[in-house]
Amino acid sequence: MATTDVFCDDAELDATVPNWRFTVRGGAAVRAALAGWFGIPGRFEQLRRVPLPDGELVEFLLTWEERGVPHAAHQVHLLRLREGHIAEDVAFCGGRWPAALLAEMEAAQQAADRERAHAAG
Repeated sequence: MATTDVFCDDAELDATVPNWRFTVRGGAAVRAALAGWFGIPGRFEQLRRVPLPDGELVEFLLTWEERGVPHAAHQVHLLRLREGHIAEDVAFCGGRWPAALLAEMEAAQQAADRERAHAAG
């Protein structure tokens, strides 16, 4: 059984999302906010964890399927820990990207790579 007791009672989420920034205070409120973000089971395609003196930096690419459409999200969470619990989560999220937008980003990256290769001669 998974535990939801990973946040301090006075935890804070400071989230920067596309075109918005907001803060949520209190462990229950942080859990509720994140439950809305991660309501559909997904898979980590990329995961990087960097230990810090008072916590950890976590970067990931999460993929999932929503109504039959593949999606992905790229996020960074700067976690400050207190007594083994998350006291603060400063989160940066690029948004929820459906398959069509993922394909558009991939095509743009391929075009940029071709341009760099051409310029390098």
